[in-house]
Parts: sequence; C-alpha cells; structure tokens
Amino acid sequence: MANSDAVLQVLSGAGPRSFSSDLCFSNLDSTFRSKHIKYVKKRASRHMKMFKCSSVLQDCIGKQWFKRSGDSDLYLSGNATIKRLQLLRCKCQQAERVSGVTAEGGNGTWFVDSAKTLNLNGAANTPGVLELGDTQQLMREKEVLTSNGSENKEEESLTTNGAVGTGRDASRKVSVDPIEEEAWELLRDSVVYYCGSPIGTIAANDPTSSSVLNYDQVFIRDFIPSGIAFLLKGEYDIVRNFLLHTLQLQSWEKTMDCHSPGQGLMPASFKVRTFPLDGDDSATEEVLDPDFGEAAIGRVAPVDSGLWWIILLRAYGKCSGDLSVQERIDVQTGIKMILRLCLADGFDMFPTLLVTDGSCMIDRRMGIHGHPLEIQALFYSALLGAREMLTPEDGSADLLRALNNRLVALSFHIREYYWIDLRKLNEIYRYKTEEYSYDAVNKFNIYPDQVSTSLVEWMPTQGGYLIGNLQPAHMDFRFFSLGNMWSIVSGLATRDQSNAILDLIEAKWSDLVADMPMKICHPALEGQEWQIITGSDPKNTPWSYHNGGSWPTLLWQLTVACIKMNRPEIAARAIDIAEKRLSRDKWPEYYDTKKARFIGKQARLFQTWSIAGYLVAKLLLADPSAARMLVTDEDPELVNAFSCMISSNPRRKRGQNNSKKPFII
Repeated sequence: MANSDAVLQVLSGAGPRSFSSDLCFSNLDSTFRSKHIKYVKKRASRHMKMFKCSSVLQDCIGKQWFKRSGDSDLYLSGNATIKRLQLLRCKCQQAERVSGVTAEGGNGTWFVDSAKTLNLNGAANTPGVLELGDTQQLMREKEVLTSNGSENKEEESLTTNGAVGTGRDASRKVSVDPIEEEAWELLRDSVVYYCGSPIGTIAANDPTSSSVLNYDQVFIRDFIPSGIAFLLKGEYDIVRNFLLHTLQLQSWEKTMDCHSPGQGLMPASFKVRTFPLDGDDSATEEVLDPDFGEAAIGRVAPVDSGLWWIILLRAYGKCSGDLSVQERIDVQTGIKMILRLCLADGFDMFPTLLVTDGSCMIDRRMGIHGHPLEIQALFYSALLGAREMLTPEDGSADLLRALNNRLVALSFHIREYYWIDLRKLNEIYRYKTEEYSYDAVNKFNIYPDQVSTSLVEWMPTQGGYLIGNLQPAHMDFRFFSLGNMWSIVSGLATRDQSNAILDLIEAKWSDLVADMPMKICHPALEGQEWQIITGSDPKNTPWSYHNGGSWPTLLWQLTVACIKMNRPEIAARAIDIAEKRLSRDKWPEYYDTKKARFIGKQARLFQTWSIAGYLVAKLLLADPSAARMLVTDEDPELVNAFSCMISSNPRRKRGQNNSKKPFII
C-alpha cells in the first residue's frame, strides 16, 4: 500500500514541461519560447541527466522506475523527486538509430530493436535505419539459424505484407488481396516513433492536404483499431510502447483557464515534438506533448481515452499472453487512478457516467450531454476489464467493492431504461406524467409527445436498440452505432437485446449501412432542431460528419459484435460493401448523404482508423476466435443480481424497505 501511494505521488506530480499547447503559451513569440525551453532544461537537469540516443540507447526512463513492488527500496531510491517530464524526454542523434534497451525488474523489453521496426515512412528522417527489405531478410536469417535445422522455404517467406510476425503461428500460408496489402502499407506509413521505437499512429496521413490541423497527432481512441490490428498480426511492441508511454502522460499538470484536469485523466492525443539541443546542431531532443482538450475544438476533456486505454490493455494481455505489463505497479496505479476518477461521488444520482458534449467520438456539439450510451458502454467494459486485471491487495478492497456495486446498478439501469422496441414505445406512448414517490411508473417524467410518428413507423416489428441518452423529461431516441455495438461486445446488453439490435440493423440495412457502413447515428438532426442543438454547426450539417454521416471505422466494432452473437454473415456483408469503395475513394474519414454516396465534404483522406478498422474486421472474420480478447461475457454474479432485481417486475410498487439498496435503480 505504501508503495502504491508513493507511485501515485510520483505519477501525479506537477512536472515541468518543455513545450505547452496552452493558449497563452501559443501566443508567445519565438524568442520567449526559446528562453522558456532553456529554463525548463536547466530546471530539469537538477533531477536527472539528459539521456543520449546513440547506437545503444541509454536507459531513457530510468532503471529505478521499473523496479517492482518487491524492490521498493530500489524503486524509490533517488527517484522520489523525478518529475514527469524527465520520464518523457530523450536526446536523439539525428544520424544514429536506437538499437534497443531492456528494462530491469522482470518487465521485459521497453523499446524494440530497430531491426524489428518496419517503418516505411519514418526511414526518411532516420538515415541509420535498416531498409524494409533488409529488415525482413535479417529476421528470416535469424529464424533459420535458431530453428531445429529445418529450412522450409515456404515458412521462411511467410511475411504477410512485409510484416514479420512476432507472436502468432506462421506455419500456414496466407493469401492477401491487393486492398489489404495497400491498407497494411498505409497503416505502417502512419506509425509514429519516439526515441527510435514505434509508439502509435497518426490520425491521418493525407499527402494531398496542406492543412494538417491536429491530424498529425496520436489520438488515444483513434489508435485502438490500429493497436488491435498490430496485435492480431503478432506485432506487440508498438502496443506495449503505446500503453506504457501514454500512462506516463496521465494526469499531466496542464491547465486551461487556470484549471487542472482531474487526476487520472488520459489525454485525447499527444505529439512527438523535436527540438535542437543547445550547443549541438547535430543532436535533437524528443518530447511527448499531450493534449487534454485545451487545444481541441470546443476545449472539452476526453472521457473515453482512459476507458479505451483499459480496454486495449486487457486486449494486449489476452492476445500476447504477456501479463507482466498489467501487473506492473505503475500500470496498476494507473488503472486505479482512472477508476477513482470515474467512480468519484458527485451530484449525479444515476449509476451512469455524467459527461458533457464532445467528450467522446462525437467531439462536437451534438446534443449528447448527460449520459450518452457510448460512454456508458465503454465505462461498463472498462470496469469489467479493470476488475479482471487488478491485483488483489488491501488497498484495492474498497475500490473493488465500489466497482462491483456500480456494475450491478449500471447494467440494470441501461437494460431497463435505455431499451426501446415497439412494445416499449407503446408503453411510453401511454405514460402518465407528474408522478411522484417510489411507486411511479414514469420515473423520469418522460412526456409521451416525445415519441414521434416517424419513430413509430421506423421501428421494425422484430428488433430494438438502446437509446442514445436518458435524462429527466428527455429520451434521445436516436440510434448510436458505437454505443449499441459496444453494449453487445461488453455484455452490457442482454443476449436477447443483443440479437434484437442485430435484427434491427438487418431490418434497417438501407438506413444504417446503405452504400458504406455505417451510420454513426440515425436519424440526423435537421431544420430548426439542427440549428438549436448543434448551434448551426457547418460541419455537422444533416447527414454529414457526426450528424448522420457514415464512418468506415465502425466496421470493426460491428464485426466483433456479430462474431460474439455468432452472426458473422452480417459483418461479412458490410465488409463486402466497404471494399467496393474504400480503396478507390482513398480511405476517407467519413461519408455524406443518407445513402453514404458522397465522400465527406471535409473528410480527410487516408484516415488511419478507417484503414485499421477495415483490417481488424477482415482479420477477425478470418479468425473469429481472436475476438475473445475484446469480448466480455455476462458475469454470473451480475446475471443473478439483475435477475433478483427484475424478478418481481420493476414496474410494480416498491415500498420504503426496497429503496435502501446500495445502488440506484
């Protein structure tokens, strides 16, 4: 417990920064910026010497940082005052390449050998790196020398799209079509390197666009399909590096309007910035610069980044078999910090997570403030994953107790109050309003006039879905794809509900999939409703971008959900549609119009998560068993608790005695 507290203090420390994207700082002239950087370097040198990347990388993070809890004396010795900046910076020689370093304490390799790094794009600014063909040849020769004497040329040449598998069986020959080959090449082109090691993928790599904006950054949510694609190919190092480096960015002491983000918050994105070193024109210094929303449109902190991070951490362990990462003391502390941030008591009385507009994939004003389904599904999935990965210790008992209580209450709340089908619509249509006390049927005072005629006509006889949001006197009846898909994947929806969601997608295929899978939400906001709710957002016009646009990256979530419910033919049908246009259209970010016939009017081309989403969908269809790293089955304890809560009909009167349950229903 003492060790965890000490690490918590180190992780949450207000470290100096060599670069800031704060609004005030961005307006400073170059002279002051240069002085600021020099001041930070001078201040940082009091705690740790600068590290130089030559042919052999010096320990960039500090050996003591990686000591396990059993070596607490070594772990804390001389490092209690190390600031976060020193954990994230490294001097790099421009003409030399990192060859790798192994961390102590049984935690395995932190940086990968440059020979294993397949970088088609980054080689341009790293002259010392091996060419792709040389890298493949080197790896093949190494495998031959270490084999049992067998020289099977077919196995030696089995490198799909130039990728050398590091963790999966390479004993069978795999044929790859041209579209997949192109997708893998583009995905590898988007890889970002930090101190010579792959750390993530940029959001888009469009050579035809002169306006980069923030698409050259590594976004947490955008990297998830990229990371899963690399895991499925057995290339685990980039995912491991991403998880550990983003952990060091957690709770960075950046401020916006004199306000600091909550402890445990993960950034929306980060960028590798390079600065020349003082007095040495041939050397540079790389620094990770995170963005917690202070530079984003709308200036909203990302709620989903930490949730996705936990989901990817669990997937890494299940796919690679390497549980040492999630067992590390700093990773355990990071998980707890995210949980404490999400489970903190506040004014909200619902078990769902209260968030503002723009805090998830829909990062602009779209009327999802409150308790949007997407966040609740990711929240539920992250809670289950964290409970699975947390190591048992005395300090975790209270946290696990709060986590379990929240899981039961959250599952009941979503399954009971967010579910909508033709029967439930008829029930809402006959609601009485202004009810009071514990025996109220219309608990949220929903007015029946919210049920529009168009919704009743659109709802199929067979099928249903989870609505987008629920607040007092308000039900958002829009269908949000990611929230519904991930409710299936995480087990937040029951099996009957999960099958009903897929039934609805099949029944409304022309609306939700059409010419490009799939709609981010349906229907779009139009007319005066669009003006009021979006603020007349010119990018979120009806049937464009977040407002009813079609996003190819949603293919992979649809595929995982279909595989879990043993209905892969639905995903295969969607992938066939996507393959007809994605490559031809240069992998756009999104599509416009009701039928998704046009490339989005402001869509970036060569969007990385469009590419990765397609690859993950294809890989999972080829090997459905691999989806187990993402899927969560219903917990028997949760099923029993939920059954007890609804066994007596939740719409029956409840007296005062039943109101004393430890969760809100």
